[in-house]
Order: sequence, then C-alpha cells, then structure tokens
Amino acid sequence: MNPPRIIENSPLARLARLKLSAGSVAMVLGRSIHLSGVTREQFLRDPHWVAHEVEHIRQFEEHGRAGFLWRYLLGWVRHGYYNIPFEVAAREAAERDALLYAPDGVLPAPELRHPTPKAKS
Repeated sequence: MNPPRIIENSPLARLARLKLSAGSVAMVLGRSIHLSGVTREQFLRDPHWVAHEVEHIRQFEEHGRAGFLWRYLLGWVRHGYYNIPFEVAAREAAERDALLYAPDGVLPAPELRHPTPKAKS
C-alpha cells in the first residue's frame, strides 16, 4: 500500500477544525490526510492519531467516496460526531494499531497524544 498524501494547512481541515472547535484537526478525503493546526511532523509523532486516520482511509476504500461521505454525514445526524460508527471504529483502530506507526516501536506517553474529542453530555 502506498503511503497516504499528507496536506498541511488544508482549507478543508480548517473548516472542520472550526466546526469542531478544535486546536488541530486531521481529516481524510480518499487517500489524503488533510491537516490544520498541526504540522506533518507533529501528526506523524502521534501513532494513535496516524492509526485513527489510516482507519478512515480504509473506510474510504471500502465504501468509496460517495458511500463514505453519505454514511459519515448520516451517522453524524443520527448519533452526533463522537458516536459516528466510522469514528468509533477509528478510535478502536487507534488503540489496536498504534504500534504499527510508532517510531522505534515505542508509544508516546498519554499526555503527548492528540486529544480525542469527547462525547457531549
């Protein structure tokens, strides 16, 4: 599998960052990871975050662009962002697959991980 394309300072990711009120965002469109508020190097230092986004790439490949986007938006409307089935699966992949993306096979300390959005109460 070819490595994904990483796009820094993406206007699309900036819109997502504003919508989510987040300091930094990575989002996937096809085989590209769009970043806002974070550099490529900072993103790649967090293997949990990389594994999360790689899972979204897998989902895109499985469902196709239109199928993924439709299911994602429908999931957001039905369940809220945190509980979109694709997001739940990506959080699980982050925990399961992080070691695959860890430099030297070492995971960062929890406080160095990108903060995962929390469910709204």
